[in-house]
Amino acid sequence: MEDTGMLPQMILIPAGEFIMGTSERQIRELLGKEDWALEWYEKDMFQIEQPQHRLNLPDYWIGRTPVTNVEYYKFTFETGHRVPRDWVGFHFKMETDDLPVTGISKADAEAYCAWVSKRTNKRYRLPTEPEWEKAARGTDGRIYPWGGMFNPWRCNTLESGKNATSEVGVYSPAGDSPYGCADVVGNVWEWTSTALKPYPYDSDDGREQPARSDKIVVRGGAWYYSRKLARCAAREGVLADYISPALGFRVVLEP
Repeated sequence: MEDTGMLPQMILIPAGEFIMGTSERQIRELLGKEDWALEWYEKDMFQIEQPQHRLNLPDYWIGRTPVTNVEYYKFTFETGHRVPRDWVGFHFKMETDDLPVTGISKADAEAYCAWVSKRTNKRYRLPTEPEWEKAARGTDGRIYPWGGMFNPWRCNTLESGKNATSEVGVYSPAGDSPYGCADVVGNVWEWTSTALKPYPYDSDDGREQPARSDKIVVRGGAWYYSRKLARCAAREGVLADYISPALGFRVVLEP
């Protein structure tokens, strides 16, 4: 029997076109108001986010928040899957129920998706890179989920001074995406299913069947990274077995 109380809350992302990546205009805009942008520009660090391009995606559902400790615990309790590194014994620490689960590899996140899929007879999986970005920024190519200007009170980054993860949803609705997704920037990096390859995105070029040696795209920035990585288009890559206290995930449900 499906226990919906232990499943992530999902949000529908309608089918249609969206803008992916960072434009030259946006780089000029960042150069005019962000002190870190000049170094990025001089070192060609924006190049990985370019060229900006348009993609058309079918509709899908995505988790409103990253998967939490309490949601992940149900999975480990039923399956005996290894628990995250920072848990105490087989349980998450007291009063951390609604913190995003961290300290898990891509394989751990995929195992959770397989477990939820089996329990519900639906297909849950990690988001592709464009699915994550569309959910984070909507269709207009905005820099941050809420618009064009960074505000430290809208998300949990280095500027917030929390120095730890925060309960999912505490920055809602001020920090939400146009679709109502929470914590898409700051708090924790999030796994995607996609190998880190140059733009434009092409689902048929092998990036959705990553090799063991490929770096996997993680998105969103995190609590111990600055605002420069809390942009909807910012991309980082890590190996699939990488584990961090600032890396979690959210799930996608296919219609």
